[in-house]
Amino acid sequence: MTAELAMALPILVALTVGLVWLLSLGAAQLRVIDAARETARAVARGDAVATAVAAGEQVVPDGGRVVVRSRGDGAGGQVVAEATAQVSGPGGLFAMLPPVILHAEAVAGAEESP
Repeated sequence: MTAELAMALPILVALTVGLVWLLSLGAAQLRVIDAARETARAVARGDAVATAVAAGEQVVPDGGRVVVRSRGDGAGGQVVAEATAQVSGPGGLFAMLPPVILHAEAVAGAEESP
């Protein structure tokens, strides 16, 4: 029984590390989505683009970036914010895995200024 356990335990540990890494990728993707959404909303409200991008970059994972584009002019236009981040692998047995690039895009309608 101990020989079987000695063979299976490293596989179970590697599987657990892989699953935890996948969960961390999901959490990082949610942060990228939130960064894009927060930036698009702020620009659509009329905040300065630099201020909105700075707020979005506080949310995105380390090393990520946020870019803002506009479609149309004035109140009928749209604001598009894109956020990207690169997440490295967990290392160890998974060191051969390339980093994962996460991407999100948020679109918000420009609001009228009072």
